[in-house]
Amino acid sequence: MRRRPTIKDIARRAGVSESAVSFALNDRPGVSAATRERIRRVADQLGWLPSAAARALSGEGSATVGLVLARPARTLGVESFFLQLVSGVQEALAVRGLGLLFQVVEDVDAECAAYRRWWAEHRVDGLLVVDPREDDPRPALLAELGLPAVIVGAPGAGTVPSGAAISCVRADDAAAMASVVDQLHDLGHRRVAHVAGVAELAHTRRRIASLRAEAARRGLREVTSVTTDYSDAQGAEATRRLLSGERPPTAIVYDNDVMAVAGLAVAAERGVSVPHALSIVAWDDSALCRNTHPTLTALTRDTAGFGRHAAEELIALLDGGPARWVEDAAPRLMARESTAAAPGSRQFLS
Repeated sequence: MRRRPTIKDIARRAGVSESAVSFALNDRPGVSAATRERIRRVADQLGWLPSAAARALSGEGSATVGLVLARPARTLGVESFFLQLVSGVQEALAVRGLGLLFQVVEDVDAECAAYRRWWAEHRVDGLLVVDPREDDPRPALLAELGLPAVIVGAPGAGTVPSGAAISCVRADDAAAMASVVDQLHDLGHRRVAHVAGVAELAHTRRRIASLRAEAARRGLREVTSVTTDYSDAQGAEATRRLLSGERPPTAIVYDNDVMAVAGLAVAAERGVSVPHALSIVAWDDSALCRNTHPTLTALTRDTAGFGRHAAEELIALLDGGPARWVEDAAPRLMARESTAAAPGSRQFLS
């Protein structure tokens, strides 16, 4: 089998040092224009590829990207979103022969510690960063370490340092929430609750803000959001509290499929008919939503495609491309059996 060329091979053929080759191929200062051109010409002749995998063969990289998830492991067992996201990431990485180093930790401090350790040990060439926060310490740390990264989701304002090799792939959570409020309002719902995810996440705050803004625009005064850890246990407990109030909601929006199914079970145990007395909407469609009775109305998107796009943006950064922000397709509402006209509304009575 033909051995793939390395930086050492290019240096030997061009008659320069390996550091000069690295400077030339990565567009860093330190070599003259003539030397840079000669090195690039030799690299083309040898068939050298300016990718993370090629850097690994030369001993300068790991051919691996990292992903750390700072959530309690117990919340991941039945949630399909991250499994679909990682499947898309892996699909894109496999095309380039890149590996994925994945770790679950308890909090952001532990996540930052993992980044520092991986950087010191040369374990990864770049990172995929999920669950951006409003006051997020991770982008500044990654800029300091010089690790290319892609943030999956929109980061908090001002958290990404200017000039950092950090791209962003996001979908419009605010527009998705607005589409849900539109649908529920059209069905006559005036008391709407939102069982949200983790409070400090940027997308949780955007969804809550969008719900409030859309409610205010329509004059809806009985709208509330309750934050949770995304687990079925906290989703069920939040539902019990909401349904025990003096004026319970006629519709509940859940920030994931697991909590929506838990809420459906709570409604059943309390004798609250779905959708005749309570409408339910889940964020992120899954097989769970399609196999309940009644089936759950949900926001649907190509989650694997979302992960694939994020990984492709990271590969572009590793190949020397510029950092950029990419808008992915917004989730769209898929109406099913769990939503109907609000009790007492014109639609319900007609």
